[in-house]
Amino acid sequence: MSLPLSYYTFTTDTSRTLYCTSNRHYNWLKLNVDKTQFIWLGSPQLAAVSQVQLIIGGEVVTASDTVRDLGVTLDTQLTMKNHVDGVVRSCFYQLRQLRSIRRSVPTDALHTLVHAFISSHIDYCNAVLYGATDAVIRRLHAVLHAAVRLITGVRRNDHITPTLCDTLHWLPMSQRIMFKIALMTYDCIHGRSPVYFRDICSPIISVPFRSRLRSADNDDMIVPRTRTARYGPRSFCIAAPQSWNTLPPHLTNSSVSREQFKSSLKTWLFVQAYS
Repeated sequence: MSLPLSYYTFTTDTSRTLYCTSNRHYNWLKLNVDKTQFIWLGSPQLAAVSQVQLIIGGEVVTASDTVRDLGVTLDTQLTMKNHVDGVVRSCFYQLRQLRSIRRSVPTDALHTLVHAFISSHIDYCNAVLYGATDAVIRRLHAVLHAAVRLITGVRRNDHITPTLCDTLHWLPMSQRIMFKIALMTYDCIHGRSPVYFRDICSPIISVPFRSRLRSADNDDMIVPRTRTARYGPRSFCIAAPQSWNTLPPHLTNSSVSREQFKSSLKTWLFVQAYS
C-alpha cells in the first residue's frame, strides 16, 4: 500500500541517498521491502540518478529501471517499450494456443475467445500509451493483424486492412488509445470520474476574458501549458483537453449521453482511420 507524500519528509546527503521519514504513523503499516519499488522518471541525462537509494524507516530501497504497477510496466524514460513487449509476448502466446483449436470451434466462439484473451489485453490501460512512438505502437498493430488472420483465415501475404475495416470493424491501435482518452475525458467533464480527475478539464467559457472566443462556443477545454515537450504533453491533464478539443461538435455537446458518445465516437474514429 502506498502512503500519501504529505506523511513523509525527504532529506538527502552527499552519498546520493534519499532519506524518507514518516511525519506520523499511518495505520501502523510496515514497509515490505521485497514488494517496494522506487523509480526516477526523467530524461537520459538523469541516468546517474539510478544510483540513488531511498531509505524509509531504516529500510533501503534501491532505484529500479522498470517497475510494475497495476499490470503496467513503467520505465525510467516512459518509452513503454517494456510494457508493450510484455503485452505482445503474452498475446502471441494466447494466439498460438487458440490456433491449435481453431478448427474445433465455430467462428463466433473463436471471435469471442480472441476478444477475451487478446482485445481485452491490448485495451487494458492503453491510455498510458498516449504519446508513445510509432515503433512501439506498431508492435501492437502486429498483434491485431495476427488476431484478424486467426479469425478470418486471411493469408499472411494478403492485405489486412480491408478485412480489419469491412469484416471485423476493428479500430487500429492509435484510434483505440484515442477512444480511451476521450471516454475518460467525457467522464471527467460529466462528473463520472474519481475525485482527483474531476478538476482536470475546465471549459474555456469559464474564463471571463476568454468566454467570447470561438473556441468557447465550441465547448473547448483549457489546455494547460507544459515546460517539457517530451513528457508534458503525455500527462493526462494535458492529453485529455487536447483530445477533447479535436472532437467534432456533435460529440462534445453536453446533451449527449454516455452510450451515444461511445457509439458516435467509435464511428468518427472509424472514419478517421479508414477514410
